[in-house]
Amino acid sequence: MGKAPVEDRGTSSAASGLAAAAAGVASKPLPGAENAGKPGYYTVKPGDTLIRIGLETGQSWKDIARWSNLENANLIEVGQVLRIAPPATGAAAVAADTGVVTRPVTAPAVAPVTSGSAAKPAPVAPSAASAPAAATAEDEVPFIWPASGSLLAGFDEVRNKGYDIAGKAGDPVLAAADVRVVYSGAGLRGYGNLVILKHNNTYLTAYAHNQTLLVKEDQTVRRGQKIAEMGSTDADRVKLHFEIRRQGKPVDPARYLPSR
Repeated sequence: MGKAPVEDRGTSSAASGLAAAAAGVASKPLPGAENAGKPGYYTVKPGDTLIRIGLETGQSWKDIARWSNLENANLIEVGQVLRIAPPATGAAAVAADTGVVTRPVTAPAVAPVTSGSAAKPAPVAPSAASAPAAATAEDEVPFIWPASGSLLAGFDEVRNKGYDIAGKAGDPVLAAADVRVVYSGAGLRGYGNLVILKHNNTYLTAYAHNQTLLVKEDQTVRRGQKIAEMGSTDADRVKLHFEIRRQGKPVDPARYLPSR
């Protein structure tokens, strides 16, 4: 004899309750939504990671996490609005300039943000993707070449955002100028073992595909100091991919490096 069907009289009401709760969550504004489109703020897009946002906006991912009050740098959502510029005055601005992190944040993982079921991103005004501060003469940096090899590929705004420099595995990679290390790791897809250095409020440099990283985040290094060893991580051959970014935007290194 077959068993009589079991009826759960609470299922329907429970499901309705869950649906209502889900609708409430979906309609809840994402953190920082009130700042969408404002200068000095950035709206998270599909594929973003905090490390990539830092590189694209010329900031340290740790500073962005702190300015945006993130407890965990992995927990960013499409449509969330992050602060990418320090407050104009006060202790937070001083901390940002000196590299002091006032509270710990969890390092971001490699996986980028996906759209999934997250809220649709709010429209972003062109000025919101980067800090509005203009470069001054004091921000100009005397760069040197980060490696001694020949040039494999020059700058192209679409296909190559910097220089590809030839070399052998283990060749020294040098800091192009005095600087603070704002990233050292392998968390940015396509760059392999990567070092990002922040020289001032205007300029960042990036050093990709390394075999070995020799510096840590928040460390201060000097121009010409060995910061990594050349390699082929996330690349088709041994090379250094080197970028100079001005307020987050890649620029042609030929305009900044001495002739040789």
